[in-house]
Formats: sequence, C-alpha cells, structure tokens
Amino acid sequence: MTDGFLEIQRLGMSFRDNKGHLEVLRDVSFSLGQEEFLCVLGPSGSGKSTLLRLIAGLLKPSEGQINFFGCECQPRVGLVFQYANLMPWRTVRQNIALPLELQQVPAPEIEKRVDAMIELVGLTEFSHSWPSELSGGMAQRVAIARAFIQEPDLLLLDEPFGALDALTRERMGAELLNIWQGQRIPVVMVTHSISEALLLSDRVLVFTRRPGQITQDVAVNFPRPRMEELRYSAAFQQMERSLRDSLRETVN
Repeated sequence: MTDGFLEIQRLGMSFRDNKGHLEVLRDVSFSLGQEEFLCVLGPSGSGKSTLLRLIAGLLKPSEGQINFFGCECQPRVGLVFQYANLMPWRTVRQNIALPLELQQVPAPEIEKRVDAMIELVGLTEFSHSWPSELSGGMAQRVAIARAFIQEPDLLLLDEPFGALDALTRERMGAELLNIWQGQRIPVVMVTHSISEALLLSDRVLVFTRRPGQITQDVAVNFPRPRMEELRYSAAFQQMERSLRDSLRETVN
C-alpha cells in the first residue's frame, strides 16, 4: 500500500429523533492509502452511506476521529451518488464544467479540461445534449466526469451504479476503472455488488448490520489493469463466494 492518506479511529455515529436514539456506526477504524481504491460492502441500513458523509465533512461524528495526512484542512472531495443529480437546465458540457466555474478557473482552461474529460468518458457527440436526452448510464458518466474534473484529493462513491441495469453497470465499472487509472486518487466506494467490489478495489471492508462495524478487511490482490474477463477466473469466483458467505453471516 502507498503512503497513508486517511485514518479513521474508533468512529461512532448516532442520531436522535422523535423515536429516540439510533446508533448507526460503532467503533469503525481503518486507513486509506494515497492511491488506494477501497470498497465497502454490507447490508442495507448498516451505515455505509453515513460513513461517506462523515468522511466528506457533511456530518460530524458522535465519537472517534477522522484524520487526513498532509492536509491542514478538509481535502477537496468529489462525491457521486446513486442518481446523477445533474442540473436539467445545463447541457452535458455545462454540467461537467460547473465545479471549475465555481473555482473561478479561467474560461480557456475550462474549455480545455472539459474537452479532455468528455472525450475520456466517451460523450463527445452528446456534449451539447440536455440531461433529459441521456440514458441512465450516460447521465452517470457525466456525474463521474463532473467529480473527476475538479481534480479532487478524494473520491467518494455512494452506490453510483445501483440504478442501472446489469450490463450498463458492468460497462460503467470499466469506465470508472479507466478514468481512475489515469488519476489514481484515493477512492471509497459503497456498493452492494460483491463482483463489482472485487473488480474495482484494492481492499474490501465488510460491515455488519446496524450499528455498522467492520467484520472483515480483505485485500484484493488481482493485478492491474483489470478486465471484465477476470470475473470468470477461479480465484475471483472463490473470493466472491467467500465474501458472500461473510455477508450472509452479518444478516443472520
């Protein structure tokens, strides 16, 4: 693993509402390397999305610490959710350009970087299309491009392909790997797909059901770059079965 980027120590998160006290995360500790791709698996409601929001600084933990090495303040974070959340009044190009506009990047530099990113995600012929004219997979490509173009220090992905059909989901996984391979920033991705986690990540964390705790921290040592064919190898399928058994244990 490369030098450390993030360390989480004994993280806990609870919410209070009119029904009382709800503990979502308990005693969660792990680290993340500078170029590491980490996937988080676990039952629905186990606090995985809450974990991402805590890392992003959108929530304050009830217990524990989140430390970023080499950063005096909160790092620049790219967030991609299950739904693309594109602005319907902005074209593909304008949606991707938005983070750079907010950073007040000069217009010529915006044009150059948007051109490169649109080409990278394969949307050149749709650059002036409106979100309503895109398929779900295309819209999610725009969302990923918008997250990457700001050159974030950290990318957080919350089930980004969950709303897509199986074949589109596989293609999007390959797209994500292609983009990440070029930038190699640290990633934490929540997914419910074991196969997707093994194809994309360097490590997989397995969460228990709520309150979420880490029950396994599994290294994924398949060589990179990875291709779809890896899914059909004996070693991949054996690891997939092992993780599935682990997940079954968390819900029993």
